[in-house]
Amino acid sequence: MNRKALIIVDHGSTVGEANDMLAEVARLVESAESGFDIVKYCHMELAEPTIEQAFDACVGEGAGSVVVHPYFLSPGRHSTRDIPAMVEEAARKHPGVAYRVTEPLGIHDKIIEVILERAGGN
Repeated sequence: MNRKALIIVDHGSTVGEANDMLAEVARLVESAESGFDIVKYCHMELAEPTIEQAFDACVGEGAGSVVVHPYFLSPGRHSTRDIPAMVEEAARKHPGVAYRVTEPLGIHDKIIEVILERAGGN
């Protein structure tokens, strides 16, 4: 169990297309040279896979460490409290597996580039 895993988590939606978008993001990350052996996606609520299911799947594939990235722009309650608590609960079943939750997307030069590209600026 020395593989490194990344889980990308969003809020989750009752709209299938919204959930499918996160699956596509995970697929793109997986195909990039990311340094992660395992890439999974999940939803905080409203849809599966759940955080627990994704964490279990990573460990089942040999993950010895798991990084969880909230696919949110702002550091609100979900990304700073809810998701870390859910990850901690999922990790309890897997003692010895290291884990951490990253900051959300937040303010980043590349986010600004995307906004300007979509808006047709510069």
